[in-house]
Amino acid sequence: MNNVKISQLKQSIAPYEKPHAKSSFIQLANTIGPLLLLWYAAYVSLSISYWIALPLTFVAAGFLVRTFIIFHDCCHQSFFKNRKANDILGTVLGVMTLFPYHQWKQSHSIHHATSGNLDKRGTGDMWVLTVNEYNAAPLRTKLAYRAYRHPFVTFVIGPIFVFLFTYRFNRKGAKRKERMNTYLTNASVIALYALLTWAVGWQAFVMIQGPVFLVSGLLGVWLFYVQHQFEHSYFENDVEWNFVQAAVEGSSYYKLPKLLQWMTGNIGFHHVHHLSPKVPNYYLEKAHQASPPLQKATTITIGSSLKSLRFHLWDENSKSFVSFRDLQRLSS
Repeated sequence: MNNVKISQLKQSIAPYEKPHAKSSFIQLANTIGPLLLLWYAAYVSLSISYWIALPLTFVAAGFLVRTFIIFHDCCHQSFFKNRKANDILGTVLGVMTLFPYHQWKQSHSIHHATSGNLDKRGTGDMWVLTVNEYNAAPLRTKLAYRAYRHPFVTFVIGPIFVFLFTYRFNRKGAKRKERMNTYLTNASVIALYALLTWAVGWQAFVMIQGPVFLVSGLLGVWLFYVQHQFEHSYFENDVEWNFVQAAVEGSSYYKLPKLLQWMTGNIGFHHVHHLSPKVPNYYLEKAHQASPPLQKATTITIGSSLKSLRFHLWDENSKSFVSFRDLQRLSS
């Protein structure tokens, strides 16, 4: 993209980069309120049948994903105009979603600054190897990568490991503010879970929170996965890497049914979000519609997104993702 197109893109979405307090509070109410009510309704339903409670936990998991999107906006300082308000709300929602606010904010900002950059992978992103890297890797790395890329590991074991273990510890070199926020989040999670266990009993707590945690984790990782893992995504070495191209060409427009779009906080308009993280989630669709070039971003649907499960390696020659099965063809 030339400089003219870049300036036009930025100009077209600039009006949507300022959060609107009323819209933010309404979204907070229609997200946290239903989440708490559904959790309680699931608990009450246990006295009748777990088969009534279980579907309620699945819906609650959807609202927890929506809660995470608000947390995500707070990390970008795009949910409220006031920085302190974003930090306070983000910390509270971090307890609900099991993510320490400052730690996740740090890793996610690196993801935005390096997405699609082959020379700066490894922080806040999925593990991606190129075909050449995979072919040159030792056997143990190949086996680890194949295991990592297995759907059960990526979408089931992965979320459990990340939520329960990875973010419970501070990263190396974390500053005091970040470290203290992680300690505060961990202590608050323990206190919240202990309180709920005391209030409803450990069995009821596990029967409700277990599915909520697993389903929301799976959905969250899936959304992050398909937003960057599509056939002709964007990956370049640092010398040729371009931020705008990485945002628009390396992030998909995940076109979901309206209800799912609402439940996932419009995060399917991921190309808009990567171009300007300042746009609150409730303005992402409007920003997309206001810019014709953005409407040309790679569009995937629920059906077509399932194909991404076979995208394992990035082929620098064809500039596309390929499967493990394609390796033999590429080597011949």
